[in-house]
Amino acid sequence: MGSDGYLPLFETRVAKGRLLYWLYAVSMVVGLISISVYRWTHFPSETGLRRWGWIGISMAELWFIFYWLITQTLRHRPVYRYAFKDRLSERYEEVLPGVDMFVCTADAEKEPPAMVMNTVLSMMAYDYPPEKLHVYLSDDGGSEVMFYALLEASRFAGRWLPFRRRFRIEPPAPTAYFSSSVEAPIGFSKEWREIKKLYEEMKDRIDECTKVGRVPDEARRMHRAFEEWDISISSRDHRTILEIVIDGRDANTVDFEGMSMPTLVYLAREKRPGHQHNFKAGAMNALIRVSERISNSPIILNVDCDQYSNNSESIRNALCFFMDEEQSRSIAYVQFPQYCDNVTKNDLYGSDIKVINEVEHQTADANGGPLYIGSGCFHRRDVLCGKKFDANEPSVDWKELSARKVEESAEILVQTCKILASCTYEENTSWGNKMGLKYGCSVEDVITGLSIQCRGWRSVSYNTERRAFYGVAPTTLMETLIQHTRWSNGNFQIFLSKYNSLVYGHGKMPLKLRLSYCCYNLWAANCLATLYYVLAPPFYLLNGGALFPQLSSRWVLAYMYVFMAKYAYSLGEFVWVGGTMKGWCNEQRIWLYKRVTSYLYGFHGAVMKVLGFSEVSFVITAKRFDDDEGERYRKEMMEFGVDSTMFVVLAAIALFNLLALVSVVCKNIFFFFMVNSAGDAEICVLQVMLIGMIVGINLPVFEGMFVRKDKGCIPASVMYKAIAIVGLAYLSAIMVN
Repeated sequence: MGSDGYLPLFETRVAKGRLLYWLYAVSMVVGLISISVYRWTHFPSETGLRRWGWIGISMAELWFIFYWLITQTLRHRPVYRYAFKDRLSERYEEVLPGVDMFVCTADAEKEPPAMVMNTVLSMMAYDYPPEKLHVYLSDDGGSEVMFYALLEASRFAGRWLPFRRRFRIEPPAPTAYFSSSVEAPIGFSKEWREIKKLYEEMKDRIDECTKVGRVPDEARRMHRAFEEWDISISSRDHRTILEIVIDGRDANTVDFEGMSMPTLVYLAREKRPGHQHNFKAGAMNALIRVSERISNSPIILNVDCDQYSNNSESIRNALCFFMDEEQSRSIAYVQFPQYCDNVTKNDLYGSDIKVINEVEHQTADANGGPLYIGSGCFHRRDVLCGKKFDANEPSVDWKELSARKVEESAEILVQTCKILASCTYEENTSWGNKMGLKYGCSVEDVITGLSIQCRGWRSVSYNTERRAFYGVAPTTLMETLIQHTRWSNGNFQIFLSKYNSLVYGHGKMPLKLRLSYCCYNLWAANCLATLYYVLAPPFYLLNGGALFPQLSSRWVLAYMYVFMAKYAYSLGEFVWVGGTMKGWCNEQRIWLYKRVTSYLYGFHGAVMKVLGFSEVSFVITAKRFDDDEGERYRKEMMEFGVDSTMFVVLAAIALFNLLALVSVVCKNIFFFFMVNSAGDAEICVLQVMLIGMIVGINLPVFEGMFVRKDKGCIPASVMYKAIAIVGLAYLSAIMVN
């Protein structure tokens, strides 16, 4: 109980049973030291290729040791938060603050409008006073189809919201609800069928409009806002389009049961050639300014357009962390984890990032606060706008904030807010620097969260039993690798910039939190050591050189222990957070694929950006999927299907390791039967085991090249390029000394 007699609105508990982790960590340190000693004491005396190979493998292992050590800052002490929303209701129900919710979309072709409307409707359906909810859709593509879809959704909301409220529907997203509820529930089957029919009719109209790419003439005549699209515009060249679709302040704007409705606003900020629009960060900053004039809620929630609400209590849960009388003063944002509702049973592409969500973010919370990951995050508005933490400042007066009202009419607000979303408004201002989301980086969310924490604030990671949000995972390997290329590129840009957490956060953040950021900022840098570790062993095996201790050497125990302990702990950790054995194997495969492709491209792009040879880019992950592609995904068949240099890299690595493995096996069979000798088997056993593991991981690649004939197989052009590269590598290995 607090000093003033109140019970806390949330509590924090440290994870129990960490003895096993500490035994593992200490033993790993001993093993890693032993490996380092082996490399130092067995440095080759002869010059030539073997010495260079030894230096390379030693440097790769030193990097792995360094990276493993810093990742332990995200393992050693996770904490878990528990919110008490019943206490929140008892104390603050009458003065609950308004909440502005931002939904960001940028491309109606890659992000289907029907999917975006599912997210919008779920935001409107929170278990919260509707007059205090304000939903803003930022359409950076400026699509009339998206605006038409929003009008359709606003009409359907008049029936969906009372239906959800009356029958306590979960999840509050209609697509997710009707997908999980195939048959009409007992007790309200008539209402269920009626609402489902209305929903399907709305969705069909939106899908048809999306397919033809044009709004029906009847709809255009019914709403004057379509006049904005009567002139020739494009997604990169148009004036500000702003429309208050539902004005929640209007007493005449009610749902089917006569209850008030949340405010709903459409915004397509102005874009002109020659003006930098700063991608999602620019869209978010425009929303912050526009929403300040229209609703000015003290709390902001932002979600990606595919990330619908799965828990109607999430706002109340988040407010427990902002409104506690004693513990909330320094909390700037509450980050919920990102999950996907379309992952396969064994998470083929590792999209659910279970360990990051349920272990790493919780430990970062203990270190000072998790990263801001761009979606599913509740913010204090004043902090997003640049406010610094002041321990001497009086507590927030929530009663005063809840009493704030905007008096201007909707027409006046629309006209004044259009200026705030113009492409020239930010010139000679602090927006994108000291105010709002940061510019100049493709992971604007991470760098914004870092700057907030450097101003003295902390953040909270909160994961509810019923997950708060669900998004859409990529269903192809190419989309997965592109997504991770952007993430790794942006994070490495941060490491190479003035915002490097070790430097920028010095004296402002705890060392453990600064190191926690490095774990993600250095994703891309892992590519070099990993590439060497998957290419050097087969190269030197073909060349006749050993890079690891012999089986008879006592030093082999260090390698064997580190290998088995690391992967045993990793498997245990993955299963503990709800994964499967096959899911863990998929996770290890994607881990390798990301490091040798996505991280390599991300590393190169970040270095080029720092050197001034490239600009920041932002690639949208497609949320629209082909039917055949979706069927293969559900069967957990890895999707290749396109000619990409990333797939050439994967195929070349797989084939080169297979060639080395087959070569050494044939060679040792010959020695065993013809010369009665073990050949190189005893000398290179660890090398062969490593190569065998890489070959095993790449079984889907071999299947895609030599077995599958569907559209998702590896194209012949990719295979031929990979074979040519492997042929050159093989000739180099057998000819170079």
